[in-house]
Amino acid sequence: MRNAALVLGLIGGLWGMLVGFFSFGWTELLARWGELGEIFGPVDNPALIRTVALGAPVMAIAGGAMARSANIPAGVLLLASAAGMFYAFGFGVFTMFPIVMCALGGALALAARQPDPH
Repeated sequence: MRNAALVLGLIGGLWGMLVGFFSFGWTELLARWGELGEIFGPVDNPALIRTVALGAPVMAIAGGAMARSANIPAGVLLLASAAGMFYAFGFGVFTMFPIVMCALGGALALAARQPDPH
C-alpha cells in the first residue's frame, strides 16, 4: 500500500502541477487584461487559486515521496492536497484525476500498516 500511495501521490502531484500552471496563468492573464474577465467571466478568489495552484501539487509530491517512510504524515498531506484542489478548482475534466489519485493515495497511506522491524 505504501508503494501505491507513493506512485499515486507523485502522479497526482505532477498532474496537479499542470492544472496549477494553467490556473495560475489564467489568474495572471485576468489581472493584466481585465477585458478577458468580461468575456469569459471573472475569477471569484484569485489569491485562493494561486495559493492552491502552488501548494497542493507540492504537498502531493511531498506526501508521495514520504509515503514509504512516514505513512501518517504522507496520508495527511495527500488528503489535504486533494481537498485543496477540490475546493479551489472544483471537480471537472482536468481535475478529477489529480483529486482522485491524491485522495486514494492518502487513504492508502493512512491504511498502510507499520513496516516490520528489521
